[in-house]
Amino acid sequence: MEEPSPQVAMITGGTVGLGKCVAAALAERGWSLFLQHTVADSLGDVVDDLQARADEVAAGGEVAAGQADLTISEDREQLVEQALEVFGRIDMLVNAAPGGLSLGDDLLEMTEEAFRDAIEGGLIATVMLTQRVASEMVRLAEAGLIETPRIVTINSISAYASSVDHGPQCMARAGLGMMTRLFADRLGAHGIAVYEIRVGIISAGAGDSAHARYEDMIEDGLTPIRRWGRPGDVARAVLAVADGLLDFSTGEVINVDGGFHLRRL
Repeated sequence: MEEPSPQVAMITGGTVGLGKCVAAALAERGWSLFLQHTVADSLGDVVDDLQARADEVAAGGEVAAGQADLTISEDREQLVEQALEVFGRIDMLVNAAPGGLSLGDDLLEMTEEAFRDAIEGGLIATVMLTQRVASEMVRLAEAGLIETPRIVTINSISAYASSVDHGPQCMARAGLGMMTRLFADRLGAHGIAVYEIRVGIISAGAGDSAHARYEDMIEDGLTPIRRWGRPGDVARAVLAVADGLLDFSTGEVINVDGGFHLRRL
């Protein structure tokens, strides 16, 4: 009897940061992976390393990558077409690309160009790629080629926590929160579940310029769980979705923030 094909996850930003960590976790679950990366990303041995992880799993998946600037519509189109050409299906989209959000100007000094860049890279690109992939998921599901497709967007507490020196980031992140709700509403009838992983303060290591500041705040009780978040915390939340543990939920925000969202008195 022929073995069923591994499920396929498309992961934006899949060769760096949180996206890479999520990719590793899914590879170890036997998923096939299609990783979006940019010219700026160092692809290096990422694909080979992830393939080695996948090969350790019985009936493990395959790993492929495609270069794309997600702010360019032609690149997005080619990315989806390439994933379908390689694997013939997309069972899960993981929006993990950080996309143009690391701005640090005071709100009163923010330029229109900087604001447009942040919204384009951090919101519009994600919305339009999600729309494109969702359309393919509808087609594949109606043809009986995939079951229980899922969309996961890795967002941050900046979706609701004000930071006046990162105004464009906050506004883009807030938009991603509404994107999750809208696509969940639109796609539910097609059996496509949509989730948001809302991430708190994740450790980038002691070399991070903000590390000392947040280290003290965390120790003083900024979050009920008094430790830094780790990339693995985020990856395990995505695995819960990928493993079908939340299949009667959609539009759900999964807070991976040490309890920051509790807004304690």
